Formats: sequence, C-alpha cells, structure tokens
Amino acid sequence: MQDDATARWRHEHHFGQDRRRPGESRTQLVIVITAAMMVIEIAAGVLFGSMALLADGLHMASHAVALGINAYAYAYARRHAHDASYSFGTGKVNTLGGFTGAVLLAAFALLMVSESVQRLVSPIPIAFNQAIGVAVLGLVVNGLSMLILGHHDHEQRHDQHDHHDDHHDHDHDHDHDHDHEHEHEQARGAHDHNLASAYLHVLADALTSLLAIVALLAAKYFGLTWMDPFMGLVGAVLVARWSFGLLKTTTAVLLDRSATEEARTAVKDSIERVDGNRVVDLHLWCIGLNLYSAALTVVTARPRAPEHYKGLLPGDLHIVHATVEVHALTEVR
Repeated sequence: MQDDATARWRHEHHFGQDRRRPGESRTQLVIVITAAMMVIEIAAGVLFGSMALLADGLHMASHAVALGINAYAYAYARRHAHDASYSFGTGKVNTLGGFTGAVLLAAFALLMVSESVQRLVSPIPIAFNQAIGVAVLGLVVNGLSMLILGHHDHEQRHDQHDHHDDHHDHDHDHDHDHDHEHEHEQARGAHDHNLASAYLHVLADALTSLLAIVALLAAKYFGLTWMDPFMGLVGAVLVARWSFGLLKTTTAVLLDRSATEEARTAVKDSIERVDGNRVVDLHLWCIGLNLYSAALTVVTARPRAPEHYKGLLPGDLHIVHATVEVHALTEVR
C-alpha cells in the first residue's frame, strides 16, 4: 500500500534510451558500404602508387572505425538503459563513442601526414587510370552513403514523438512537464547529433575523394606529381579538424561542463519571470543526446511545490531530470 502511495513520485531514469534510434540501421548500412570501399581504396592506393587515393582510403577507414564505435554505443546504451547503476541513464555512452572515434581520427591524420611527406620526399610511379577509376568509385559510394543518411529527420521526429507519448508526468522532485517539453521540441526540430555527425563524416569522405581525383588528373595531364601527396596532406588537415572539433564537444559533455550561457539564462528567466522568484544556484548539464539535467535553488516570497517550478522550465531544452530546492524569502530586520 505504501508503494502505491509513493508511486507517483518515482520514475525510471532511462529517458527513452532503451529504444532503437531510427538512424542506427542507416548507420550500420553505411558502415558496411564504407568498409568495403575503404579496403578497395587502400589496396588500390598501395598497388597503383597513389598517396591521395591511399589517404582517402585511410580517411574512410577512420570514419568506418568511428561509425563502428558509434553503432556499438547505440547497442550498448539500449541494453543497459535500465541499469540502475547509471545515475542518469546511458546517454553518455554515445558521447564516449564519439570521443574514442575522435582520438582514432587524430591518429589516422598523423599517419596520413607521415605518408604524404614521405611521398613528397621520395615520389613513386602512379598508375593514373586505375587510381582515378577507383577514386571516382569512392566518390560515387560516398554520395550513396550521403543519400542513405540524409533523410532521417522525419524518422527522428516520429521516434521522439513516440518517446514523449510513452513518458508520463511525475509529481516529485524529478518531474518535468513533458507536454510542454514536447511542444517546444517539435518547434525546435531536435536531431540525432550522432547521425548528423555520421553524415558529416561521409560528406568529408566525399570531399577527400574529390581532392584525390583533382590531384590525379593534375598529375596525369600537367605533370604536377607533387599534387598527389599534397592532397594527402589536405586530407589529413580535414581529418584533424574534424577530430579536434569532436574532441572539444565530447569532452565538454563527458566532463559535465555547464550548458551554454544562453541555455542557463533561459532557465533563470523562466523561473524568475513570476512571483518575484530568484534563482540563487543553478547547475545545467548534458546527460545524453538532446537530454539535460538541472539542479537549482529558488528563493521566493511565495514558496510553491517543486513541481510548480519544474513546469516553468523551458521545454525546448529537453530537461528530463530536474531537482528543485525552494527556500522562503524572509525580510531581515
């Protein structure tokens, strides 16, 4: 009987992370395509002596590994979503996969630089026709992969709609007004950032394939053989930039860095716009894909139940776990 009486104040902490995300199957398909093309380009680069082609193959390898880690992270997060030992669910598993992939990308970039410099110092003969053919094939494959990953928005919104329909409101310290949140979420059009990242991987692969084609054509028709290893260096720069960008964003999430000042201001304004409330302490941080947790202290002359203040929180921030501490403001005489 006691359990029934307190049920309304309890809820799960998986936040929909036990669901299979719409982009997961698409990502797995692209992994297979990318891995096959990676093997062809690396073999052709070695066989035909093209550093640009080899660099493109290594670039695809780095993305295949990163996408593979993300696919594993998707599955792991689902399997362990209900594990109570994860305080805020398994949302950060995907972030950890992205961080690991970024580290691997940095290593691949260094390898590409090393090989390109070696080819600049000691050029080797290139079988241009074969190398160009393989590079064009790589560009076509990357374009196909972009098409596979490029039409996921509707599925994501449908999946998020189902997730919020299954979520129920809770009248306890971990509550949030999910109907309000859902309205703002639909207006904002939240995205699967991992899938968007995968799309950017493939887009970068397509650009690197294009660089390889340009380099091989320049070398074949204008005798600019240095263009081939030079484009290898350009490809390495692209990989390194993506790697460092991903390291920056994933590290911020893994270290529980506070949300942006804009988001923090939105939370404060939503609470302080009524009853003369004052937010004297605020912690807002990411706990998963488009998911945030908040802990705040409110001082007010008109104290209300914690769920009242949770209902004021901006829904478009996806604050799925909120803890509110309320103190009555008393005048000092």
